[in-house]
Amino acid sequence: MTSEMKLTNLHFEIDDHGVATMLIDREGEEINTLSPDLFDEFSSVVERVETDPGIVALVIGSSKENTFLAGADLHWLQSIDSADSARELLAQAQDGFFRLERLTTEQGKPVVAAIHGACLGGGLDLALACSMRITSDDEERTRLGLPEIHLGIIPAVGGTQRLARLIGIAAALDLILTGKPIRPRQARSLGLVDEVCPRQVLLETARKRAREAAASPGESAAKGDSGSFSRIKSFLAPSHLHQLALEENPMGRRLLFSKAEDKMLERTRGNYLAPQAALRAVKTGIERGLEAGYVAEVEEFSRLVISPQAKALMSLFVATQALKKDTGIAGDTAARPIRKVGVLGGGLMGGGIAAVNTMKAAVPSRIKDINNGGVRRGFGYVAKALDIRVKRRRMRRGDAARAMHLVTGTTDWTGFGNVDLVIESVFEDLALKQAMVEQVEAAARPDTIFASNTSSIPIAEIAAGAARPSQVIGMHYFPPVEKMPLLEVIVTDETDDWVTATCVAFGKQQGKTVIVVGDGAGFYTTRILGPYLGEAMRLLEAGASIEAIDRALVNWGFPVGPITLSDEIGTDVGIRIANVLEGAFGDRMQAPSQFERLVADDRRGRKNGRGFYVYEDGNKGAVDESVYSVLGVDERSLVPEKEIQERLVLPLINEAARCLEEGILRSARDGDVGAILGWGFPPFRGGPFSYLDQVGIAAFVERMDALAEAHGDRYTPAQILRDHAASGEPLRD
Repeated sequence: MTSEMKLTNLHFEIDDHGVATMLIDREGEEINTLSPDLFDEFSSVVERVETDPGIVALVIGSSKENTFLAGADLHWLQSIDSADSARELLAQAQDGFFRLERLTTEQGKPVVAAIHGACLGGGLDLALACSMRITSDDEERTRLGLPEIHLGIIPAVGGTQRLARLIGIAAALDLILTGKPIRPRQARSLGLVDEVCPRQVLLETARKRAREAAASPGESAAKGDSGSFSRIKSFLAPSHLHQLALEENPMGRRLLFSKAEDKMLERTRGNYLAPQAALRAVKTGIERGLEAGYVAEVEEFSRLVISPQAKALMSLFVATQALKKDTGIAGDTAARPIRKVGVLGGGLMGGGIAAVNTMKAAVPSRIKDINNGGVRRGFGYVAKALDIRVKRRRMRRGDAARAMHLVTGTTDWTGFGNVDLVIESVFEDLALKQAMVEQVEAAARPDTIFASNTSSIPIAEIAAGAARPSQVIGMHYFPPVEKMPLLEVIVTDETDDWVTATCVAFGKQQGKTVIVVGDGAGFYTTRILGPYLGEAMRLLEAGASIEAIDRALVNWGFPVGPITLSDEIGTDVGIRIANVLEGAFGDRMQAPSQFERLVADDRRGRKNGRGFYVYEDGNKGAVDESVYSVLGVDERSLVPEKEIQERLVLPLINEAARCLEEGILRSARDGDVGAILGWGFPPFRGGPFSYLDQVGIAAFVERMDALAEAHGDRYTPAQILRDHAASGEPLRD
């Protein structure tokens, strides 16, 4: 092959058969992303293929290790400041993809996308404009999808139009409205890709298919005609015939779009703008034709990209990406390798920690419990988690069996002499945790790290009697551990940097997004829940119904309401946490008396099937009406939904600001990520600090002062908020 064009972000070659190859390689970047400079070079390549009669086909691939094209450059998207600017940029991008499409449909020059790694957003838009798509068979690294709704925007370079015509309306809406990526085999079964092959021969196979298609231009043109050839192939299976019949008639399409809208609104409660816009764009294209559809997606995108919601979601994404590179320390102290982990406790949390050690970090875990039954429970948890991955085709059964062999168990301290890290997940009791530190220090090596999974007890208190307090740290996981993405690492004034760096690195190895916070009662994530759950109990006492409280907060954007969350945590755990917080912060965090009444009545929530709600076989049912008499609430009153939302959410945000003020949080960024990934603060609101920017700190302080006058000093705004309200400076960098 010979190189025939000088480009910065693309490599362009033509072989002896007239097949051109364009490899995307953003200069100075780890991954390929779309940006104006890439579009300029892309247009030059397309023009060359259009005008050179010696070129018979084009293959598009990537020079990056594990990225085809991972969507748009987020910093570029964030810089767009007007709808007109967005329209201008999209016009250029859409024109380039139209020209790419016409290479096949008008000139008979097939275009083959050779995909390995992330093919997301604008990357999939590009692949859809090609006449054929071939992926590597790497089920772990290769992903195809349109995740734009997670950023508050929609596909805007043809994705809302081409995908539906390629794989069908229903399948396309599922991918667009959920934003979920799919693996090569699933993409092949949907008709999204034409072939799957080993990565080692991906480019060779793509060039071969390009030559074959160039030799049969009629077939190539058929495939390039809005994807109709692949779509028909995809729907020939009997299971798809009913769906095909539904999509091919106007009444069926109306029903399909109606059901899709109902399902989307049920999931989002109308809080997210992008899914609604995406549905409108797809519907416009199907009902009024492609040209109208392309115009619709540009208009919808241009409005969304400058919205506060999109800015908040993009900021959240940028923050989580930045945390992937964050070592957790200010210096350059290196993390030490973790080759074996001891886990104390085989319950829900201990079993979950052992599961991510095995499935994600791929390191041996030794579970210790006080009896064999506890060890078996831990084993069972890991086995169940692995089985789920096998059933979902995320892991081969043989690999799962090998992973299970990484887990061992004991009821004494044998096998702890060579562990690098011990993660304690025992009962939330200070004396017990201190005893665990003493026993681990006696059984393990002098350089073994002791990490507590406590949810509220200060790490300094746990380390009070330790021989090596500099090696005691907090690693706070969230249940279920194998699903929840956040890990909160808690450091004391004595924690060594190498210990912090090691635990942060290992958390990432477990697949977690890690924030490092300062020590104190409740740290960050548990502490901000104190006023939130406490105020929910006070509203119950004032007569608000359980359903109204939960509904109000779900409507505000939380995945579950505070009463349901109390049942999930367990009222017995809740009272212990509340007592710790009250002891540290006084009346502002006064433990609600309702917790004690519930515990006295043996209502511990989901764990024993008795709480605020009725539980049958572990499934939540209706409110248990008898709980009102236990709480001493005889009459109920109607509390406006907005008042419920304000009285619960504003104290949570205020407490987050206090954590920043006191140095518990290193940054507002960490506070936003921790609240969203830890407890489900609505992502579309960007987190507590992003929300403050949206509503204005001065307006927030004014509202808190009004609530303090009506309901007490617990609503007094944090001083940092008063200071920033006066200066007008934001809390976020």
